[in-house]
Amino acid sequence: MASEFGKLLRVALFGESHGPAVGVLVDGLPAGEAIDLEALQQFMERRRPGRDPFSSARREPDRPRFLSGITGGRTNGSPLCAIIENVDARSSDYAALADTPRPGHADYTAHLRWKGWADQRGGGHLSGRLTAPLCLAGAIAAQILARRGIHLGAHLASVAGICDEPFPLEPAKELFRALSAKSFPVIDEAKGLRMQEQIAAAAARADSVGGVVECAATGLPAGLGSPRFGGVESRLAAVLFGIPALKGLEFGSGFAGAGLRGSQNNDPFWIDEGGAVRMKSNRSGGVLGGITSGAPLLFRAAFKPTPSIGQPQQTVSLSRLEPETITIKGRHDPCIAPRAVPAVEAVTAAVILDLILEG
Repeated sequence: MASEFGKLLRVALFGESHGPAVGVLVDGLPAGEAIDLEALQQFMERRRPGRDPFSSARREPDRPRFLSGITGGRTNGSPLCAIIENVDARSSDYAALADTPRPGHADYTAHLRWKGWADQRGGGHLSGRLTAPLCLAGAIAAQILARRGIHLGAHLASVAGICDEPFPLEPAKELFRALSAKSFPVIDEAKGLRMQEQIAAAAARADSVGGVVECAATGLPAGLGSPRFGGVESRLAAVLFGIPALKGLEFGSGFAGAGLRGSQNNDPFWIDEGGAVRMKSNRSGGVLGGITSGAPLLFRAAFKPTPSIGQPQQTVSLSRLEPETITIKGRHDPCIAPRAVPAVEAVTAAVILDLILEG
């Protein structure tokens, strides 16, 4: 199963949503790196379910237990292995769905791929629950990057069509820190309140909404990455699409850039006071030809509306091959995007650290 990524920094996820635990194995971390466990737990809290009215009511403390890789608060050179126990799974909510795949979920494709043997409880291994150990690995990578002057952060660029203020040309690490401390990660608080109103309105109708996460990273050295298939965008995209519900990705001006002229979309170069080459805009997203330009890395990831909704939906019985109507019960986010913010940051940090280790 392709639940691993990385070249020098190799990350592998394991476990199922309703199994005893989910976990991660991280190989290739530099030895001797201090791990701030309190800061790590704060990062995990941002993704944890049950922390506000806009997330699943599933109550999981998400406190990792390290089995190897850390001694005295520092990486020791051996593979880091950690598990996060599942303490509030309610498998009975999914018992009736074993034969009736949920529209918009991977139930049907998992049934096909593993010939009926896949663990379908809560989505099994394909569940968003696996972003918990992913966040653990990414949070550690982010701490290591910060000591190298590389900082990153993300916010909700839009929810239900309501747009937050975009990142400035040169986002400051203080902005990233402020966003990470917010329960609802937006730059413009007024826009955030409107987003929350739309989420609440959808939930009241047993429905859901989607959203877009904007992520930026600063301090990246110019010249990082490789052309074509080994490019920064390619490496990031391969892992970002491993976050469940992510359906679209754009760097810099993205799809909007396709409506511009070259004279509008190109980033003019200039020389700053220190003699360094800079760009006056960042419609390239900090990457040219798959290689970092020295400008901030900038991209946006689109997340579809939560497919688990409380309205009747049309499906089929796989055993009888007959139409069925199901109403999904259980505990689900009316909008996935807010809790996807730290997952996007985690992937970005892990991929960047892998690129940095390559040199």
